[in-house]
Amino acid sequence: MKKIIQNSVFVVLFFMLTSLSAHKFYVAIYQINHAKEKKMLQITARLFIDDINEAIEKKYNKKSFLASDKETPEQVELLKKYLAEKFIIKVNNQPKSIIFVSKETEDNVLICYLKIVDVPKITSLEVENSIIMENHFDQQNIIQANFNGSKHSLLLTSESFKGMLK
Repeated sequence: MKKIIQNSVFVVLFFMLTSLSAHKFYVAIYQINHAKEKKMLQITARLFIDDINEAIEKKYNKKSFLASDKETPEQVELLKKYLAEKFIIKVNNQPKSIIFVSKETEDNVLICYLKIVDVPKITSLEVENSIIMENHFDQQNIIQANFNGSKHSLLLTSESFKGMLK
């Protein structure tokens, strides 16, 4: 199963980077690292700017200009609210609050830095991620996690937007 997910990630990234056709790929990548010494999860989310703006506009019926000169503090608050509603993590079967730390842009990607505190050890990590899926049925959210000395991955889609890592 792990090999299938890794191969899927490779295929998606290959086509995303090499495709010259008009078809657009809807993919976002999330990296979750357990910083055991800090007892926290450090999360990096990489989202295409146009996709996240479109999702926020549709969800809250307000124009969004994240990562542009027109960005407002209200739009950043809507981003935080949207992420909190669509990205849910349970550690050891316990729901955890995700804290928005900061954001930056890199080309056409919005990089969001998040964290979950008070995580001394992990026996299981359940991820629910439906970000952008309300707009694009073919959205894929790739989760890559490092904890307990092992690498784990999930490929979440609109048909299967929850997964468990142990």
